[in-house]
Amino acid sequence: MSTSPDTASNKPRKAADKSARTRAREFALQALYQHLVGRNPIDDIDTFTRDLSGFHKCDSLHFDALVRGCIEQAAELDALITPHLDRPMAEISPIEHGVLWIGTYEFRQCLDVPWRVVLNECIELAKSFGGTDGHKFVNGVLHPLAERLRPAEVAASPRAGGARR
Repeated sequence: MSTSPDTASNKPRKAADKSARTRAREFALQALYQHLVGRNPIDDIDTFTRDLSGFHKCDSLHFDALVRGCIEQAAELDALITPHLDRPMAEISPIEHGVLWIGTYEFRQCLDVPWRVVLNECIELAKSFGGTDGHKFVNGVLHPLAERLRPAEVAASPRAGGARR
């Protein structure tokens, strides 16, 4: 028995189905949350996160790039994100803030990751860790950022909902 793509996409991914990069993003989000909420030193956050169950299954290089890159470039990332917000940054939840950092960082620095993958992964992070409609907010901010930061790639990709085979 096969499932339709629509049915399969509505189910949460099982841990065994997650890629090493997906896991890296999840652990990075947890680390960024610690930074945003607790202002803990990056080395303490790194040590703590690496000791969490399942960390060995993630892409640790991508984790390092995300965490250190987002923290080091926080002001630049916030400057890119802020024009797309419907409220002040101080009112954004730390989870959504971290997800937006990850997405914006990947759009700028991880050009090997297609923009749609970045967008979808961030939406999934927001669904898994954020509030009820946080994923809609994340999509609404990151989609125009993708158009700004990767205009040629976005323009060259087929529109969602277009003709399918």
